[in-house]
Amino acid sequence: MTVVGLTGGIGSGKTTVAKAFMALDVPVYIADDEAKKLMHKSKIIKRKLIQLFGDKAYLNNVLNKPFIANIIFNDNSYLEKMNAIVHPRVAKHFTKWALKQDAPYVIKEVAILFENGGHKHCDLVITVTAPLELRFERLLKRDNTTKDKIKAIMKNQWSDEEKVKHSDFVIRNILLEDTEKQVLKIHEQILKKCK
Repeated sequence: MTVVGLTGGIGSGKTTVAKAFMALDVPVYIADDEAKKLMHKSKIIKRKLIQLFGDKAYLNNVLNKPFIANIIFNDNSYLEKMNAIVHPRVAKHFTKWALKQDAPYVIKEVAILFENGGHKHCDLVITVTAPLELRFERLLKRDNTTKDKIKAIMKNQWSDEEKVKHSDFVIRNILLEDTEKQVLKIHEQILKKCK
């Protein structure tokens, strides 16, 4: 089974690209979504996050995202500690999921694929890029956030240039129609590599 990592900076349009691959019947694993599910379902993760952040980490059995985000925003070391709790379990979950898929290749969509060393477990990597202003525009519309918060997240991610250097494919996501054409072309190239 060929594992293709899909990554890109916040607001680059990874979800749009992931959907385009899904439309081609490629199984796609969205690591952030699965991590959120595991943070609610896994007793081990819950216990460790409460040890890390305190009793307010969960309110009525639901992850208290604003509380945790505020701690991480003010002290970056907490992000690393949280990732060390969540990422290994997401990796295990992905492996189990991948074994159940019946396809020439699967896509693992991870926002911080390079930052957490996940690219080492992929056969190929696709990076999605978009101009900075467009990314800000998308995020301000989508997340009801501020430019400062977006910049803080971007600071914790590799630059596009750095990601592109370590990628097999790059998708420039500006216009949807053009993005879908790029996805189709890459899909065909990956299928050739899988043979």
